[in-house]
Amino acid sequence: MDFNEAAVFVKVVQAGSFSAAARQLALPTSTISTRVARLEKRLGVTLLQRTTRRLHLTEAGTLYFEQASIGLGYLLEAEAALDAARLQPQGILKVTAPADLGDALLAGLVKRVQTEFPDLVVEMLLTDRYIDLIAEGVDVAIRTGELRDSSLIAKSLGSIQWALFASPQYLQQAPALEAPPHLHAHTCLQFTPMGREQWLLSNEHSQISVPMSGRTLVNSIGVIKAMAENGQGVALLPTFICQPAQRSQQLVRVLPGWLGRADAVHLVYPQQRFMPPKLRAFIEVAVAELKTQFKEAP
Repeated sequence: MDFNEAAVFVKVVQAGSFSAAARQLALPTSTISTRVARLEKRLGVTLLQRTTRRLHLTEAGTLYFEQASIGLGYLLEAEAALDAARLQPQGILKVTAPADLGDALLAGLVKRVQTEFPDLVVEMLLTDRYIDLIAEGVDVAIRTGELRDSSLIAKSLGSIQWALFASPQYLQQAPALEAPPHLHAHTCLQFTPMGREQWLLSNEHSQISVPMSGRTLVNSIGVIKAMAENGQGVALLPTFICQPAQRSQQLVRVLPGWLGRADAVHLVYPQQRFMPPKLRAFIEVAVAELKTQFKEAP
């Protein structure tokens, strides 16, 4: 059996003509024709009917193409897997993440990836739009909340915990804040995805809904955080992005016994028989880097 004959036949069908297959395989058209003829002679059937304009698969040709293309696909994947194992992570890796995940966190992740793998180019797409990874050619996504596509591989990074923060300057001149109902007397800085009408807070024993005035509504977590640091009110923020501001005493935790929701965080990527080295390298670094920022998922 000559696998070259089968491979040439599959390429002819995929390309649509002998000449197109010859160009793609960098072989003379006569060589392509000869190999297909030898294959038909060995099999004892006509696989292709040739006209001046088009090629037509016979019934036998259709059956042979369907099976041969699958077998050749496995062989090519096997060779690609061996090549990948020998290669260092390199090339362009496209990553998508929510726009409000945190500038410092993502900048630190990219820095660590490129420090450990200098031949890897990271293209980061920050958007709140749901991206179809396969259709849009994106290698991996960092996603928060409930996962929508069960066909993707998902690796847990923990969860984002939301809590209440304000600046010391704001608290010095603001009314007492010792229980969730006291928020009615405060300026609440609302990140709109967390709710326009209310904040849901819980502790170890109960859950409470706190109605919101809707006076300050912003769809950017960065702007909400900046407003809180500027003494403009109380904000419900992810705890991980507030850690630097807490250390510098720009923000303090208020109502520490009460928490907002917890959003699960995952790395998701398409299922594939052989993972490219660049994707494997990114996943290893991202898991190590990001799990230190997020709490364990409940």
